[in-house]
Formats: sequence, C-alpha cells, structure tokens
Amino acid sequence: MTVGVLLLVTVSGLADAQKRKVTPEARQQWQFGVDMANRGLWSEALFRFEQARRMEPEHPRLLSNIAVAHEALGLFEEALNYYQQALRLAPRERDVRRNYSRFVEYYQNFKGGTAEEEGDTAEEEPEPGGAATAPPGAAGGGARR
Repeated sequence: MTVGVLLLVTVSGLADAQKRKVTPEARQQWQFGVDMANRGLWSEALFRFEQARRMEPEHPRLLSNIAVAHEALGLFEEALNYYQQALRLAPRERDVRRNYSRFVEYYQNFKGGTAEEEGDTAEEEPEPGGAATAPPGAAGGGARR
C-alpha cells in the first residue's frame, strides 16, 4: 500500500537565524536534505539530516525534520521518538508543534486500523502531514508533493 506524504518546505525567518546559529557545514547538509525531501528521496533526506545532526545535535527543527523523514519512510515509532525530542527542546516552536500534531492525528488513524482491515476498501488512508523545514538563514520557497 502506498502512503502519500504531504511535504511543505518552509523558509526560516531572520529572527530564527539570529536566535540559533547553525554551522555552514550543518546548514549545507540540512538544505541538501530538504532538497532531497522535495524530490521524494526520503532515505537520502534522512541521511543528510542525520549528517547535520552530528554538528547540531540539539536543534529542535532539525530533529523535527528527522522525524518527518522517518514518518515518510513509514518508521512511525522512530518518528514519534524524534518528535518528542524536538518538543522537549522547544515546546513552543510552532513548526515542531504543527508537525507533531499532524503526525499524531495521522498515526492515531493508522494505528486504529486501515480501511482494508475494516473491510471497506473504498476509503483511503489519511496522508501524514509533516513538514521538512529549511535551515535557519536558507533561501528558497515552499513546495508541495
């Protein structure tokens, strides 16, 4: 069964870039991960986000991106773990909260059973709605898949 993934890439504002500096190397890996996510290459996106995490281990938006990549790959328990880590670090971060809320809504429906298991194949499974966000200070626009 194919599960579609909504991808919304947002650009960080100047205020966020000033709050938390990201090393140029981490920013490069992070941005490459967002580019790969835009193309639907989630394994590569996850690899790049993990590379950036080695340099920025406690950046909540980066942890959220790792969660989104796990979610897109169907690794829901791992996604939940990374969302929780991101929320512990930044409980007020809007992008992190939004991604987590969308994930929880999707995951609850997923765990509750698919339409096929209930005998009704006419209904479609809901799509996860996480968003991968660009690193602070990156240029670019939004994209949907």
